[in-house]
Amino acid sequence: MANSDTRFIYTDDEGNLFIVCPADNTDLTLEQIKAKDCPSDRTVYTVDKSAIPTDNSFSDARTYTDSGFGIDMAKAKEIHKTKIREARTSKLAELDVEFQKAQETSADTSAIVTKKNALRDAPADSAIDAATDEAGLKAQWNTSILGTSPYS
Repeated sequence: MANSDTRFIYTDDEGNLFIVCPADNTDLTLEQIKAKDCPSDRTVYTVDKSAIPTDNSFSDARTYTDSGFGIDMAKAKEIHKTKIREARTSKLAELDVEFQKAQETSADTSAIVTKKNALRDAPADSAIDAATDEAGLKAQWNTSILGTSPYS
């Protein structure tokens, strides 16, 4: 088995998950690489690279224990809310222009205000807090106001 088929996984003091990918072009053994590149005061797991999740939607919320990979839902929800905030920025700017144009012509602005409020309220959607897993959280992307989901 090549070194590159193995991964070392550990968590730092801030709860961030690190995955070390050993290289093949070295004379070091896996144990020597682990000793050199991983902290000695942490639990370091050795896994096959095929065990690493390929969906990186919430990679910064990933966890690892003896049971395998998991997700810190509190972190994942914050990541999701950040994605919503990023997606709505340009949409709010477009609506600001529409609003100004409507005001210049004394047109009704109530539909624009409703859309802007929906965008502002999107990160506070109670369904986000109610999500219990990654799939449930991804499903809370409101395409009607935010556009294409980043999870598609």
